[in-house]
Amino acid sequence: MSSKSTEQKSSDHGFNSILSRFEPVIGLEVHCQLKTESKLFCGCKTNFGAMANQNTCPVCLGLPGVLPVLNHEAVEYAIRMALAVGAIIRERSVFARKQYFYPDLPKGYQLTQYDLPYCENGSLTLDNGRKITIQRIHMEEDAGKNIHGDNASYVDLNRAGIPLLEIVSAPEIKSPAEAADYLKKLRAIARYLDISDGNLEEGSFRCDANVSLRPVGSKTLGTRTEIKNLNSFRNVEKAITYEILRQADVLESGDKVKQVTLQFDAAIGRTLVMRSKEDSPDYRYFPDPDLGALLINEARVQNVRANILELPEQKVQRFQDTFSIPEADARQLTEEKELAAFFEDVVQKVDGAVAPKIVANWMLSEYLREFNARQWHFDKPFVSSERFARLLKLLGEGTISGKIAKAVFEDMAASGSDPDSIIEAKGLVQISDSAAIKAVVDQVIAAHPEQVAQYLSGKQKVYGFLVGQVMKISAGRFNPNLLNECLKEALHGKS
Repeated sequence: MSSKSTEQKSSDHGFNSILSRFEPVIGLEVHCQLKTESKLFCGCKTNFGAMANQNTCPVCLGLPGVLPVLNHEAVEYAIRMALAVGAIIRERSVFARKQYFYPDLPKGYQLTQYDLPYCENGSLTLDNGRKITIQRIHMEEDAGKNIHGDNASYVDLNRAGIPLLEIVSAPEIKSPAEAADYLKKLRAIARYLDISDGNLEEGSFRCDANVSLRPVGSKTLGTRTEIKNLNSFRNVEKAITYEILRQADVLESGDKVKQVTLQFDAAIGRTLVMRSKEDSPDYRYFPDPDLGALLINEARVQNVRANILELPEQKVQRFQDTFSIPEADARQLTEEKELAAFFEDVVQKVDGAVAPKIVANWMLSEYLREFNARQWHFDKPFVSSERFARLLKLLGEGTISGKIAKAVFEDMAASGSDPDSIIEAKGLVQISDSAAIKAVVDQVIAAHPEQVAQYLSGKQKVYGFLVGQVMKISAGRFNPNLLNECLKEALHGKS
């Protein structure tokens, strides 16, 4: 069937129908760039955005007569990741040469680990409770980058030799949504461990997705295809969804799925064939003769283990226990360690004026809405934790109402001013004078006899209208609790 029919199935909910006949089997190979100062086997810098081919030397280009030297820091980071996913670390592992020639790999081989990786048999638990096996993690160097212009192509080798962890899952992922969840959790772990910036746009965290289908109930794996270099969670879901639909079309038309390597064109939402798939024998692996075996003893592992700080799942549990917030809120607040740190900082600074649950609500609604819309960064947020906490303290102490607090925060987000200055300049201090509130309540009741009669006859919804009229006259400054007391007292006096 055509790609057009595949797109139609995606848009007309044919996907669920496909899943009633076929079971997707998905495995992910994640490339996580380690944020070391220098490359994996030489002293070249790893900074992103450098002038093309500035960060290169004879070693990372593999010129004759030079010898690679393994980066100690990269090994430390690799051990951290292995421990975080509960994997087994080999005492002895080996780097191999993976033979292939591309313009962005001029030396003709990539240094990677093959049959003896440094780490195997870890796992990661998804939000739905399913545990996904991590078959292996190995260290390898990145290749360069081809840049194609209108009339010529260029090669930038700054990335050649950048240290990567390739994290390979078992084919146990069952849906595009699970694939995205797996990637988000893995990225969060890498960022919490401080071994990678996880920057998707810069390619620091990307993945290849292996996708196959088999009839529901079958134990035999279907022919898989590999989608290369997916670098956003949304594209991972879109690409896998499209590939599932495409393979279903092929199988239901009586054809066979071909084992090929694909790329995903996000602009048109389709996977496209890059080349026929290579197998391991095609790469003619052999141990690199210039690098000795990598030896990681138990003492080194324990030293690294002792310095691993709190990981996302541990933080989720602590947030629930310490702050009495729901698991869903805790998960959202801990997705990024900077967000989690900001939340804890605000909770500390409000000093009990409002409950942590109120802080969480404000963080996940008002603050993140402005944060995302205005593209703030937590390393230098436009509204600091001090000012945000001050706003919530003013709310908690009754100086301003919730409605006023939201208006003040919008002003803070736009102007950068502190809440006290905004409240003073606009005269927004909450009014808790009972006499003043009663006077306005009486005014509203007198002006709306029909609504008062409806409320007294049992139409409770009218109560909100009357509250709104009182708040309108007070420009939202009346203490909501006192307003309710005065209004109900006045209405009951009419009954």
